[in-house]
Amino acid sequence: MKAAFYTFGCKVNQYETQSLIGQFAAAGFSVRPMEENCDVYVVNSCTVTGEGDNKVRKLMRRLRREHPASLLVLCGCYAQAFPDVAALVPEADVITGASNRGALLPAVQRALSTRERIQEIVPHHRGEPFESMQVTHFNERTRAFIKIQDGCERYCAYCIIPFARGPFRSKPLDELERELLALAAGGYRETVLVGINLSNYGVDTGRRLLDAVSLACSIPGLERVRLGSLEPELLDEETICALAALPKFCPQFHLSLQSGCDETLRRMRRHYNTAEYRAIVSRIRARFDHPAITTDVMVGFPGESDEEFTQSLSFVQETGFAKAHVFSYSRRPGTAADRMDGQVPAGVKAGRSRRMLAAAAESRRCFLCSQVGLRCDVLFEQNPEGGVYTGYTKNYTPVRVHSSRDLRGQIIPAVLTAAGEDECEGELVK
Repeated sequence: MKAAFYTFGCKVNQYETQSLIGQFAAAGFSVRPMEENCDVYVVNSCTVTGEGDNKVRKLMRRLRREHPASLLVLCGCYAQAFPDVAALVPEADVITGASNRGALLPAVQRALSTRERIQEIVPHHRGEPFESMQVTHFNERTRAFIKIQDGCERYCAYCIIPFARGPFRSKPLDELERELLALAAGGYRETVLVGINLSNYGVDTGRRLLDAVSLACSIPGLERVRLGSLEPELLDEETICALAALPKFCPQFHLSLQSGCDETLRRMRRHYNTAEYRAIVSRIRARFDHPAITTDVMVGFPGESDEEFTQSLSFVQETGFAKAHVFSYSRRPGTAADRMDGQVPAGVKAGRSRRMLAAAAESRRCFLCSQVGLRCDVLFEQNPEGGVYTGYTKNYTPVRVHSSRDLRGQIIPAVLTAAGEDECEGELVK
């Protein structure tokens, strides 16, 4: 039988989908692209925003329309956070959540046999273990994502994810080591450690995030180790210094900002202020050569005045991010922000988003220009187009070079010669 998979959302979701692909392949399924006619379609959902929910439902409708006889599976955060709503998605034949990935394949096999509609969503509970997953292959990638942490207990005012992902859980180091060794044996040169609240890795096991990074950096064959998104206030001076001492660690830090205004941050229930955030960025820049600081910025949070937005915009301009993901606040039922007064009109949010996006684009341009003239090791990964290869430096600057030889999967030094809107041009060092 043939099965296809579609993933919405974050790198953790991508990792989990890849684990599911491995399980289906081991059970005899032929994993095919979404464009092909398949017996089973698995949609791994995201529920960070209301628009994300809409995209999930739209895809389910399209799949049912185009493949009326196929078995459609809805799994992931949307179904876990809103099980009653997910049950009303008529196109879904199998509905599972984000807490029992191992039960998905047996549910699909049962549904294929009986044609019954199955909904199996296990509620999260205090003390639940980290669900063991192992991934040894990523399609068309030279870097491997490894999920080492799950769950969040921060309960930021705008966020539904604690309800979708449950309490903090961490991958045991012995499991992580086995997975890292297998990926290195498979030829992967770089790994990215990811989690729902990555900074809190180990709080349930007596470990620290630094323990996982140090382990990854010790694996022979792995040349680079990156981190996913981090809560900034948990990145202390000791950790920054220890990371700077690891030669394989990549100086790219995604520090989620959300707002550059202290009053907005307070209403958001974030755990830092702009002065603390600024100090963390300064420490990173003092310890690393040419680090990249990237972030997420929200506009239009309830109660955000023109003055608050202006403060946030100024902070983004001042900080000089290598890249910033800008998005408008989206109401989520069940969160504190959904019940707040001062909901910002859509037109105002759109205008603020345009201004913040322009600031982010200028910041990106300045960062790329600052990289010109540097000699950097580049890990090339994309298929060539007309002899043009694309790869990434350690600080995740995308670099294009022309070459007549196959560069994929290799780490090769290059001099960055020019900056474009979203990448640098480079020349291989001969």
